[in-house]
Amino acid sequence: MPNGMKRALTVVVSVLVCYCLLGFLILPGVAQRIANQQLARYATKPATLERLELNPFTLELTAFNLGIGEPNARQVAFERLYLNLSWDSLWTRTLHLADIQLDKPAVQAEFDPQGTLNLSRLFELPPSPEPAAEEPGEVFPLRIDRLQLAGGDVGFRDLRPSEAINLRYDALNIELHNLATRSDGSADASLVANGPSGGRIAWQGQFSLAPITSSGELKADGLLLKDIWPYVHDIVPLRLQDGRLDVSTAYRLDLSEGTQLLLDKAKITLAPLAIDAPDGKALVRLESLEIDETALDLVEQRVTIGNLRSSKLETWAARNVDGTLDWQTLFARPTPSRAATPEPLPEAAVEAPAAGGASEPAAPRPWQVLVRNAELRDYRVHLADRVPEQDVALEVGPLDLTLRDFDSLGTTPFQLALQSGIGRQGSLQAEGQLQLSPASGTLAISTRDIDLRIAQAYLTPFVHLELRSGLLDSQLKAELQSTEPLAFSVTGQADITQLHTLDTIGNRDLAKWERLHLEQIDYRHPRSLSIAKVQLQQPYARFIINPDLTTNINDLLIKQPEPATGSPKAAQPEPASTPLALHIGGIEIADGSANFADLSLRPPFGTAIQGLNGRIGTLDNRQQKPAAVDIKGKVDRYAPVSIKGQLTPFDPLQSLDIATSFKQVELTTLTPYSSKFAGYRIRKGRLNLDLHYRIQQGQLNAENKVVVEQLQLGEKVDSPDAVDLPIRLAVALLKDTKGTISIELPVTGNLNDPQFSVMPIVWQTLRNLVLRAAQAPFKFIAGLVDGDQVDLSQIAFAAGSSELDDEARKALDTLVDALQQRPALRLEVEGMAAGSSDGPLLAEQRLQREYQQTQYRILQRRGDKVPADPSLLQVDEENKAVLLEGIYRSRLKQQPPAQWKELEDEERAARLRDAVIASWAQSSVLLRTLSRDRAAAIKGYLVDHGLNAERVFLLDTGTTEPQADGRVATALHLGSE
Repeated sequence: MPNGMKRALTVVVSVLVCYCLLGFLILPGVAQRIANQQLARYATKPATLERLELNPFTLELTAFNLGIGEPNARQVAFERLYLNLSWDSLWTRTLHLADIQLDKPAVQAEFDPQGTLNLSRLFELPPSPEPAAEEPGEVFPLRIDRLQLAGGDVGFRDLRPSEAINLRYDALNIELHNLATRSDGSADASLVANGPSGGRIAWQGQFSLAPITSSGELKADGLLLKDIWPYVHDIVPLRLQDGRLDVSTAYRLDLSEGTQLLLDKAKITLAPLAIDAPDGKALVRLESLEIDETALDLVEQRVTIGNLRSSKLETWAARNVDGTLDWQTLFARPTPSRAATPEPLPEAAVEAPAAGGASEPAAPRPWQVLVRNAELRDYRVHLADRVPEQDVALEVGPLDLTLRDFDSLGTTPFQLALQSGIGRQGSLQAEGQLQLSPASGTLAISTRDIDLRIAQAYLTPFVHLELRSGLLDSQLKAELQSTEPLAFSVTGQADITQLHTLDTIGNRDLAKWERLHLEQIDYRHPRSLSIAKVQLQQPYARFIINPDLTTNINDLLIKQPEPATGSPKAAQPEPASTPLALHIGGIEIADGSANFADLSLRPPFGTAIQGLNGRIGTLDNRQQKPAAVDIKGKVDRYAPVSIKGQLTPFDPLQSLDIATSFKQVELTTLTPYSSKFAGYRIRKGRLNLDLHYRIQQGQLNAENKVVVEQLQLGEKVDSPDAVDLPIRLAVALLKDTKGTISIELPVTGNLNDPQFSVMPIVWQTLRNLVLRAAQAPFKFIAGLVDGDQVDLSQIAFAAGSSELDDEARKALDTLVDALQQRPALRLEVEGMAAGSSDGPLLAEQRLQREYQQTQYRILQRRGDKVPADPSLLQVDEENKAVLLEGIYRSRLKQQPPAQWKELEDEERAARLRDAVIASWAQSSVLLRTLSRDRAAAIKGYLVDHGLNAERVFLLDTGTTEPQADGRVATALHLGSE
């Protein structure tokens, strides 16, 4: 080998050896030492780099085990960093990294309570002079063929919230391909991070640096809300019990001109969710919430939700005593302890306006939220109202809601369908179309079995009334036209069934009905209300005149406190408004009844009206047209009543033509009135009354025809209100040969005259008639006929009973046959009762009924199913002892004697029972009722077995002594016309 070649080879080998020594040994050692020196100089935490390796031939650099921070609390660290620099970087003027690998990097970021990030304090660098302003140039040329991060561990801790936030992902892997700063192409990248609690974040997509753009897919699974809940808790003091979130979306980000972000096919799943109030009370429970097919456009400020599905949400809400909702207090922001110092306005805000005036800043553009389809299923809401004296609870659910094509801007209509349970058995359905701006829409609303007793707590402060039962059914269509002013319409039909109200003062029924049907409702707010037909089935009402001449209706109203002087309500009168136009096509009454009592009389007067059937014609307060009236019924079961004619309901003085007829009314029921005004009791008699009143433009023309049959007066009664007339003589003289009194009393006058009154004219006419009748002859014929070979003058009843036994029925059968053979005879039945034998048994029966009624009220208030009548209820013996305590206090108006507390339960119950029985045993009301029931039983049996009801009269009741066998006899009397 030539010497020159040897020298050249030696030089090359020497250079190569030096290059290897420099590259493999010297440079890595020097670089490691310099790096550790710089770390020690500038790092605020202990920092070391364990080793550097360099391959000068392949330009591969590897760094091992960098750690910044305490040995057991590294804030930044990695196990291995590998860089592979490509040789073409030398002639392409681009930093070309063929491969970057980072193994097991670890970062622990932490915000202290003052908001300082620990990573920002890892190094203390000397201040550097501010660089001179330079024109923006090209970006640094960089190209990375592959970047891989494996086994990363990222932790985040935030001490600013009241409860520290701790997040960690200990399995972070990132891979990137073909990244270039001066290329129009995009780099492919992927990221996967797994947390120790099961959470996982995955990203795959492309991005470029010049300009900064990115697109791809992002997915996060198993994110636990408890990890970030302290941020929420500091704003809203709610307790999170459970919550898991899954999110996935496709996206596109472009920062070349502003910030352009598009999300597409986004999906969010929240399942489950459990949130409690600060006091630990359950607030929200959610099984699942899923949102998919969702898009977001940041530039257009629009969110489009394709599908929203949620199931089994349960929540609780209450209105507090002060009228606020408990949710309001949860979301109320705390009041700052001291006034915050206002920040100074920017200079631009305080500059003088330009010439020509300053224009107001444009209002921010609102976000638009579009919901294509939303389905909420099996929701339940527990509502409570604590404002009334007695808390009101309402259960809403299961609730299903479907929403389609909703736009938060409100300019287009959306579809809504709602179906929900209300209370224990009610239901509500609503379906239709609504629009927010301008507010309008149409809803078809259907309700079924809505329990009206929920209104009880709101009625109690104003009226002594208990709403025992009542259900609302409806089929309505509501249409909203505008909100300013409010204008809407409601059409359809409604039913209120099983309404039952109780007078809580007297503990008696006040009003009830089987069904109230409103047909073809048409309400136009605020102008008119039209109802094609009102149907009342089995209505009932009770009306009582008290001893002081007030009524039971007056007693029910609770006097309200007067508004304070100077209050807005007291100082400002209600503004005048146009009266509501009311139109009712007709009112139909089926099988109605009523009770009337006058307690101002002695003895008290009471009567019942049954079988009310009829119709009232069109009622219209805008068109004063007469309404037809045609109503029929019966007084005390047998006496027919009819009211027929027409009237203008809202102005009866304009036009009225009403004929009222009462037939075969038993005059014994009017004994209290005859005692007060005539001074005599009525022993027997029937009344036929025909009243015909006609009014035309305030002019009255009335015809009163009174026919009294078989009137017999009883004993004289001292009454300061009795008229000073020869009543007995007048009765005797006014009877014709058939025992009938017929009187006609015409009345005319001007009702617009304040001095004109109808009743004084009627009484004066009747007085004059009686005086004239006393001066004329009058025949009175009466006869008695005995039964054939059988003493039928008495019908005996078992003590305490009004049931006819076999002996009594046999006697009455014989009596029916005898009276059918003698059609001119009339039978008089005088009901009797004996206090010594009937009283204790009546008291026992009354106690048993009280057991049933008390238990019935308890079950009814509790909302349990009850039979149609308390008498059908079976009261267990073990419940009677508890009920007896309340009955004793209610009946005797006192507490049991204190010494009874020492008695055994059976002895105490026996004494309570004996005291209650003794209090009822001498009740005149019970004895009188039994007497009337016995008389009614006899009359009912005779009528049912073929005897004409017109031939049987019920006399006033009386008392007697029991027979030797303990039975009580009711006297029968025979009379003729």
